[in-house]
Amino acid sequence: MRSTPAALSPRLLFALLLSQSLLPSAQAQAFDAVRLAPGQEGGRIGLAAISGTQYRGSDERRNLVFPGIDYQWRNGWFAGVANGVGYNAAQQPGLQYGARLTVDMGRDEGRSAVLRGMGSIDPQPELGVFFNRLLGPRLALTSSLRPGAGRQRQGLVFDLGTSYGVPLDAQTRFSLGLGAHWVNADYMQDFFGVTPAQSAASGYAVSTPGAGWRNLNVSLGLSHRLDARTFLIGGLSRSALQGAARDSVLTRESLSTSAVLALSYTF
Repeated sequence: MRSTPAALSPRLLFALLLSQSLLPSAQAQAFDAVRLAPGQEGGRIGLAAISGTQYRGSDERRNLVFPGIDYQWRNGWFAGVANGVGYNAAQQPGLQYGARLTVDMGRDEGRSAVLRGMGSIDPQPELGVFFNRLLGPRLALTSSLRPGAGRQRQGLVFDLGTSYGVPLDAQTRFSLGLGAHWVNADYMQDFFGVTPAQSAASGYAVSTPGAGWRNLNVSLGLSHRLDARTFLIGGLSRSALQGAARDSVLTRESLSTSAVLALSYTF
């Protein structure tokens, strides 16, 4: 039986919030975790105003309006902007695991003068896996593995996260999210390194960074229910580049803040 919007679980309210508020920049959807409401069928459609950076490590701002739609079926399938397209194979209510298809949005050389001579990185599909552990109605541990990013589709991103949500009153919910993101050497080279050809075109020194933690982030958010189906969502995310990503010649600012304000309608 499909749940009604008036009976939305705390986990679904939290998923609605975090699917928007964990965007690390205005560049692209993060896809760092799958966030589903256990045992429920339904969807949401919304519109978000996002303020972030031109690329990871940029000190230039970028603002955009980002539409979104997501749906999950009781049989485990889900599709949409926040989670990608995938299947949750778990039968236990406290677990979520399976496979999904997402997209790494790459990086456009024309986004900033800092990237001149580096060449663009085309968007690439990522066919990966996820595993979540739900510890009661408020706390969740999330993880995902996403191969396929970069120029030769050899980049790999491993995401770890935890999220906690608590109601402030009958209509308003507060959330806190923490995340850590590890990447392989191919990903680090494509997004933060400089090849000899790029060095000749850009003037930057050649660099060959290795695998390591790309960034850590913390996110705060509020979700306020306007009526039985409509939610106003706001969030802030603070991200800190680590290691080779922080030390890259392309990194102008290792700490960045993103903000989102969204209106979401459930159905």
